[in-house]
Amino acid sequence: MQPSLRPRRRIGAAPRHEPHLHYDKLSDPILVRRAKDGDERALQALCERHAPRVERLAKRLLDDPEDARDAAQDALAKLCVKLGQFRGEAAFSTWLHRLTVNACRDVVDRRGACRLVPLEYDARVAPEPSPAREAELAELRAGLRAGLAELPADQARVLVLKDVLGYSFRQISDASGMPVGTAKCYAHRARAGMRELLEEGAVA
Repeated sequence: MQPSLRPRRRIGAAPRHEPHLHYDKLSDPILVRRAKDGDERALQALCERHAPRVERLAKRLLDDPEDARDAAQDALAKLCVKLGQFRGEAAFSTWLHRLTVNACRDVVDRRGACRLVPLEYDARVAPEPSPAREAELAELRAGLRAGLAELPADQARVLVLKDVLGYSFRQISDASGMPVGTAKCYAHRARAGMRELLEEGAVA
């Protein structure tokens, strides 16, 4: 029997290294797959790529900068811990969006108060701005914030996502995990509740 002429790999020889990868240029699906396989640089690249988006969403959903910062950090931490649960049934960004919304909800629950979304300043130019008009707008914004705080947390969150951020019910469903019909129901109840609360405030 003739011995094999193929050169044998020496025992203990270093394994072949992959060519240098530019992680910032890899797509999300590739980074996710590599991160699941234990590639820490891929996981770091995912966090760095999506951190600004997570922070922007947290700031939109929470009016306290510290709460928003905590929620964003929690969401990125959950990304690292729960990435193995991501099955690819939706886009990675949608899955991370849902994690961020849930992290914001957890922060609100821990604080014991609903402090969702500051109502943005009315930037429309009035024909004749006046201190009285500014005071009226400030009072209205305060009333709306107080009304949101009185609503059940799920209803308030759906109302903010739908009427303040302009999400579709399908996007709300994807982000929160609730059925579209439930999101519509919560939005209807939240609007009715806000009208009632604002009317009571006007009467008072």
